[in-house]
Amino acid sequence: MAWAAPAGPATASAPAALLAPLDDGELARVAGGDSINFAAHVVLNDPSLVGAVADSRLSIGFNGNGQNSYIVIKNVRGTVDMFSVSLGPVKMADGSDAIAIGLPGYVKYSNFGFESLSVQGDPLAPVASSMGALNINGTLSIQGQVRMWTH
Repeated sequence: MAWAAPAGPATASAPAALLAPLDDGELARVAGGDSINFAAHVVLNDPSLVGAVADSRLSIGFNGNGQNSYIVIKNVRGTVDMFSVSLGPVKMADGSDAIAIGLPGYVKYSNFGFESLSVQGDPLAPVASSMGALNINGTLSIQGQVRMWTH
């Protein structure tokens, strides 16, 4: 059983409507908006923050022929601003329902990347040789949807 506010005209002076139970038939007739949109501001390892870590690592371990090896990505950091990602229902050509994830129309990267990438036997050992670094500054505009449904 779901709960919803009872239908009826709302006035500015009326108190907020109380929730009322809905049976399955009433719930099937409820219609909502067509999607939700959201934006994100993600900051990773900002060195200007109090207590910032100077040697962060992301390690991925592998075992081959009895020997452990690790890909070590040192000091992943940066800022990503993204909007507007949407999430909402769509009707597919075959009549089935699906969820559409709208790709962000705008993504901005500021000093996004990592200091070094290495392969080593000990993930905590100092990085002796780096295979490179990455630093991205720029914007990206994307169009389209990713659709998911079950059968």
